[in-house]
Parts: sequence; C-alpha cells; structure tokens
Amino acid sequence: MPNVYEFKDFEGSSHRILIDLIHRYAQRGGTLLDLGASAGHLGHAVRDHFSRTIGFEYEIACLDALRQHFDCALIADLEKVRHLPKPVDAVVLADVIEHLRDSPSLLRLVRDALSPKGRLFISVPNIANITVRLGLLLGIFEYRDRGILDNTHLRFYTMRTIRKEIENAGFRVLAVRGSSVPIRLIIGGWMPEPLLRLGERVLTIMTRIWKSLFAYQIILVAEPQ
Repeated sequence: MPNVYEFKDFEGSSHRILIDLIHRYAQRGGTLLDLGASAGHLGHAVRDHFSRTIGFEYEIACLDALRQHFDCALIADLEKVRHLPKPVDAVVLADVIEHLRDSPSLLRLVRDALSPKGRLFISVPNIANITVRLGLLLGIFEYRDRGILDNTHLRFYTMRTIRKEIENAGFRVLAVRGSSVPIRLIIGGWMPEPLLRLGERVLTIMTRIWKSLFAYQIILVAEPQ
C-alpha cells in the first residue's frame, strides 16, 4: 500500500467532522462520489447513508481496498478527468485540491455533476494555522512529509481564499468547520489517554471559537448556485 492519508477518527479530526456533516447535509439514499478516496475508509464510514457509492483514487495500489469499501472504484488522475458520473447527490473532496495545479476546473466539474439538491463536502489545510504563523515569526517555513506543509501541496488556503474559490466555481457555502491540531498523531505515543482526550477537547473548543487561527483543516459544505 502506498503512503496514503491515514484515516483520522477522533475528537476534532477532519474525518469525524466530515462524517457528521455528510449525515447532516447529504440526502439519504442518493449517490456518493468520493474523489481522492485514498484507502476508502471515509466512504465506508458513510456507506449506509447512500444507495450507491463511487470512489476515485490516483494510486492503483489502493484499488483492492477501494473495491471493498465502494460499490464502484476507479483509478484516475483528477487533473485529466473531463467528465464525472452524474447526477450525484454528494461529492467528497477530502484533502485533495491542495495537490492540484488547476483545482477550479475540478470544482466546476463537480458542480456540473451534482444534482440540484446535491452537496459538496471539502477539506483543505489551513495555511494560517497558528503553528505555521509561529514558524514564520521564527523564520521557519519547511516542507514535511505530512501536515499543512506537506511537500506535495501545490496550493495553500486560508478561510477566506478557500471560500472564495468555491464560490467562484459556482457554489454557495452552507457550513464551515475547522478541525483541531491532531495532537494524537503528533504526541499520542507517549501521552496518557485521559490527558490526550482532555487536550483534544480543549483544542476543539479553541478551534470553534477562533477557526481562522486554530483550525488545522478547513471543512466546508456547499451547494450548486
């Protein structure tokens, strides 16, 4: 299996927030299209909400896992896709468009693929997160293997810029959430579980109060205009 994104299901994580938003905003019994589905865990977590699920992924090594979690699985380069299955009732773009050279083109394809009552669920890293700001204050801006400054990221977003890009592609934003800094993945190996959960709860509250500063990832729900 290639180095795909790890499924994060703990308090304040982007995947848990996406699952909650999908259950709240997506029409039950419709078709889900997960673009950049990785190993398919997010699609599997909401599979019972839909009548049909379709997963797109770039890494061919993920195909067997995707077939276990989706009704239909495809390997495709989203930079080269010119048509998407339609109509669909929900499209997920979880940690995807920051890797693309031309994300607005994909967003327009998504808009055209959605049914009139369809919903887009999208998450991107927040370059304005406090950890990046403090690093810049100290003169540090270093790419890494994972996280906000993942060395495969081609685009960077703030709350304002991701909202503007989605609206320019023909969507109306319905909800905005922020995931908290994933301390479980950073220091969870040595921190006692009760203390870890307390830290996650505190960060979740701080992120709700001041998303633009503390959100690690920005999660949005949008509908076609």
